Amino acid sequence: MSHDTREKIIQSASELIYASSYSDVGVQAICNHAGVKKGSFYHFFASKRELALAMIDAQNEQAKNAILDPSFASDIPPLQRFTHLLEMMYQLQTQSKSECDHVLGCPIGNLAAEMSTRDEILRQKLDSTFAKMKQRFKNTLQQAVDAGDISDIDLDNSADALLAYFEGIILLAKTRNDPDIIRKLVPNIKGLLLAKERARNNFPQF
Repeated sequence: MSHDTREKIIQSASELIYASSYSDVGVQAICNHAGVKKGSFYHFFASKRELALAMIDAQNEQAKNAILDPSFASDIPPLQRFTHLLEMMYQLQTQSKSECDHVLGCPIGNLAAEMSTRDEILRQKLDSTFAKMKQRFKNTLQQAVDAGDISDIDLDNSADALLAYFEGIILLAKTRNDPDIIRKLVPNIKGLLLAKERARNNFPQF
């Protein structure tokens, strides 16, 4: 069986689960969408979980190439990279709203919210995905400090805060079914970093 068949199965799973949920999409529905038989599915994947792990890898690669690498290009000033990322997120969520009348959110965030308490292997995979994004944020913040754009901050905590902020914005946009909330909250990024710096200087650490 061809590599193309495997990719069709992964892409079908990604589309169906993103539009609905992991629990609501069965193997048969994925096979029907991909135009393959169950035998083809189990030739490539021992289980739905194994497919989900491959799907996460594929989604990460797609996001890296189409969103993250362009947003965090080295010729963009460090703090502006976060703005670029939110703008790309806005465009994607606006597109989903136009196509299916719903803001679909972050596929990784959606899966994490649904499965982190149900499947430890998937939770670890999703946590690893967020860790990679956090590291990208952390590296960018270090470059912003080096450029004098912000004062020296706790890079690790600040990267976590930004990651939580980004995922929270997308979740809020999904819940309100309104992508415009993403653009409205873009100016808060630098304020979040400055607030963390003030909090570190003025409040006791726990």
